[in-house]
Amino acid sequence: YHRHTRSIFWTMEDILPFGNNLLFRLLLGWLVPPKISFLKLMTTERLHQLHIKTHIIEDYLVPMAKLEDTLDMQDKLIGFYPLWLCPCKIYITSRRGLINPIGDDELYVDVGIYGLAPAARADGGKHFDYLKCHHSAETFVREIGGFQALYAVTYQSREEFEEMFDHRMYNDVRRKFGCEGVFPTIYDKVSRDARK
Repeated sequence: YHRHTRSIFWTMEDILPFGNNLLFRLLLGWLVPPKISFLKLMTTERLHQLHIKTHIIEDYLVPMAKLEDTLDMQDKLIGFYPLWLCPCKIYITSRRGLINPIGDDELYVDVGIYGLAPAARADGGKHFDYLKCHHSAETFVREIGGFQALYAVTYQSREEFEEMFDHRMYNDVRRKFGCEGVFPTIYDKVSRDARK
C-alpha cells in the first residue's frame, strides 16, 4: 500500500496511520494515494507547525569516504530508519556549478532521512529540539564536504549555505542578467528564516 503513495510513501504511515487497516482499504482505498497539494490545503497551521517540529525530511549528498561517519552521526543525532542510500558520481567539469567535488571526480552517496524523528515520536515533539538537530546535521555535512538537497528547508545561515555551495557562477549569471533585487536567491527560497 504505502509504496504506491508516490513521493511521500516513506512518511505515509505517519500521515495516514490507519491506511493499512483492512476496513479503510476496502471502503476508502480508492482515495489514496492523496495528492500532496490536497494534504497541504487541508493541513491546519497548528498541524503544519507540529510537522515542522517533529519530522525530518532531508537528503544529504556525502562523499563515499565519509558515509560511515555520516551514518554514525544520523544514528546518534536522529536515529531514524530506514534510510535512503543512493550512490552517485560527481564529475569535475570546466564550468563550476553549485555542487563541486572536493578532490578528483568523486563518488557520493545520497543519504535520505524521511519521517517522524524517534525522539519526537516519544513525547509528541515536546522535548525534541528540531532546530539543533537540523543545524547539527547540516554543520556535519558541510564540514565533510557534503551538500544538502535544495528541495529541503535549510536552517543554515546565508554564510554557511554559501560555504556549502559554490556561488561564483550562480552570482555571475544573476549579475549578468539583472536578477539581483528582482528574483529571490536560492537561499531565500530554501531558508525558512529568509522567508519570514
